[in-house]
Amino acid sequence: MSEKRIVTIGCELASDAVKNVPFRSKSSLLDWDIVLFKPKINDFIGYSTRHFQGKPSLGDTESFRLRECCEHWRREIKEAVGAGKTAIVFLPELTSVYIDTGERSYSGTGRNRKTTRHVSEYNNYRAVPAELAPVAANGTEMKLASNVAPPLATFWSEFRTMFAYQVLLTSEKVPASIMTRTGDKAVGALYRTKTSSGSLVLLPDFDFYPDDFLEFKVEQRAWTKKAIAFANRFVSAIVQLDRTLRAESDITPEPNWAASDTYLLAPERSLRSALMAAELDLEKAQRAKEEIVERLRGESLLRGLLFEKGKPLESAIIDGLRKLGFKAEPFKDDGSEFDVVFESEEGRLIGEAEGKDNKAINVDKLRQLQMNIHEDLLSESVSTPAKPVLFGNSYRLVTPSDRGEPFTEKCVAAAATMNTALVSTPDLFLAVQNFVECQDLHFAAACRSAIFSTTGRVVFPAPSSIAVVADTTGAMT
Repeated sequence: MSEKRIVTIGCELASDAVKNVPFRSKSSLLDWDIVLFKPKINDFIGYSTRHFQGKPSLGDTESFRLRECCEHWRREIKEAVGAGKTAIVFLPELTSVYIDTGERSYSGTGRNRKTTRHVSEYNNYRAVPAELAPVAANGTEMKLASNVAPPLATFWSEFRTMFAYQVLLTSEKVPASIMTRTGDKAVGALYRTKTSSGSLVLLPDFDFYPDDFLEFKVEQRAWTKKAIAFANRFVSAIVQLDRTLRAESDITPEPNWAASDTYLLAPERSLRSALMAAELDLEKAQRAKEEIVERLRGESLLRGLLFEKGKPLESAIIDGLRKLGFKAEPFKDDGSEFDVVFESEEGRLIGEAEGKDNKAINVDKLRQLQMNIHEDLLSESVSTPAKPVLFGNSYRLVTPSDRGEPFTEKCVAAAATMNTALVSTPDLFLAVQNFVECQDLHFAAACRSAIFSTTGRVVFPAPSSIAVVADTTGAMT
């Protein structure tokens, strides 16, 4: 095993000497000596992803996660190189998408209100800490630049047949190390820092998964002996490249005494003050970000209507009912406990919640619900029976569009004899989602009325009154 600590992101090797970290990870790269990185973002694009101007247009959640991941690795790679590490980036196909900027514009009011979602173009090369101006182009005919470092030349000579370029690096600031055979267009680069022995090596795309590297055993993927042999050879070459790049560096690590205030230059003092001010601004921005993240987590709890059970489902139901204009609270005293008691100008209701992993909601909960109604009526402050409502989250681990009927036939039949409303919590989620978009108080009142007036399965107002969200390009903030 190599004495060097090596990590891969976006690619894998069949070697115990290498640790693989997922692209969505928040791992620090300062724990490693050598970083192998490939900025591939295909996992953020799914079958249901919408398209805008011919490119994938990510929703709010994936837009946030993609940008967060790319910024994380850009920062981590830059810090690792600055700390004297070697980072090797393999340059894959340029993948452009549209991400949500978070900006919204509105037109119209009430049922005619239209929401416009602003998006901005983004690509996987945002994860690389260098100004590259990549342009899509592919080929295999390449050559080393005349001034390329000897250690890179040795590595290139050994593995060049496994490389293929997918982009041209068109920025004038790129220190080209590998070029197209004709035209001298940069397809690889070598960045050396002035303050450490670290290096950022940009190489053309590399095929880590040839057909003869993988085999399937009992429906599981496994590395072949050829893949293991190659990985050992590749790791050895990477370690040697790292050593020779460090050996070529003339930089001596600064002794602690040299960094004391005695030897500071005037520009350094000024820059240190500016750095301190920038760090204070960064702390404020980080606190603001944390507050927004906490609020975001609070809002996201409503999605528990789609997949939760037990107390988390009850909390999501209460939150959803409140957004529709109900006064909603759980109820508990010495003798009684109800999942939710809620009321509005339409009337007063008592609800029970049930979540099932892989089946429909059955009749069991209706008996408990009827007992709750009678217990509630015994209270001196209650003069008329509350409307009973059974909230059910059936098949909760299945995508809502693929679920069966939420309530059993027996449950539906029993509800009809008990004046009980049956609310599928994914239906409630859709109603709340529509209201949040349109902010139409008449729509919220119609949703409340649907619950109060229905016996059996509740059907909320159709979302046709909600304007279709439109994609438009907008400035990225």
